[in-house]
Amino acid sequence: MTLSGKHIIVTGGGTGVGAATAKALAAAGATVTIMGRRTEPLAAQGLAFQTCDVTDMSSVQAAFTAAREAHGPIAGVIANAGAAETAPFSRMRPETLQTMLSVNLIGVSNVWQAALPDLTTAGWGRLIAVASTAGLKGYAYASAYCAAKHGVIGLTRALALELGATDVTVNAICPGFVETPMLERSIQNIIQKTGMTEEGARASLMSGNPQKRFVQPGEVAETAVWLCSEAAKSVNGHTLTMSGGEI
Repeated sequence: MTLSGKHIIVTGGGTGVGAATAKALAAAGATVTIMGRRTEPLAAQGLAFQTCDVTDMSSVQAAFTAAREAHGPIAGVIANAGAAETAPFSRMRPETLQTMLSVNLIGVSNVWQAALPDLTTAGWGRLIAVASTAGLKGYAYASAYCAAKHGVIGLTRALALELGATDVTVNAICPGFVETPMLERSIQNIIQKTGMTEEGARASLMSGNPQKRFVQPGEVAETAVWLCSEAAKSVNGHTLTMSGGEI
């Protein structure tokens, strides 16, 4: 499997799934540009990078223009940047919902739109969202996050139909809980709010996965590499669940 000659953007590329995905793509021969808001974690990955805020289209356009000038036309985007906030719906603030939609849904739309002209001109491309099982089912106390991720699934399915007659595919990867810094923050939040031990908090989050474990970033990364390959050229509009059988 080789992605030689393909310039692929990975957002949220400084840590966790994004960093693992960028390295896996580079190992498969792709030219990779990672993007994120903070320079330090991006620079630590040893890959080409651009800083940008995916919720701001002007920031996205500037970053994509710079990446294109440095490494050529864009052939794919892994829209991985995201954030999660939890609260009972009765206490959810309007700004929390707006933030979740901006980062997790509008951010995906922005980066896909920024790349689309290159993909349609080339007649080949890969648009992949790192979504979540929260895009396919509900989770208590995460209504804003679930709403945003459900939106990503709708966007994926609709755009896949629009581009179906081309060689541009659009798919979403939907992992359960992945062992990343974001998960660690969730565990600490549970500990602080409930008084659980760390072991108990981890067990509570693992309980929905029949394999009783967390998904590893490398598993998501290798799935993204496969979706970028010619082996997956007939996979379009798909929501690939990685949850040990939860969904």
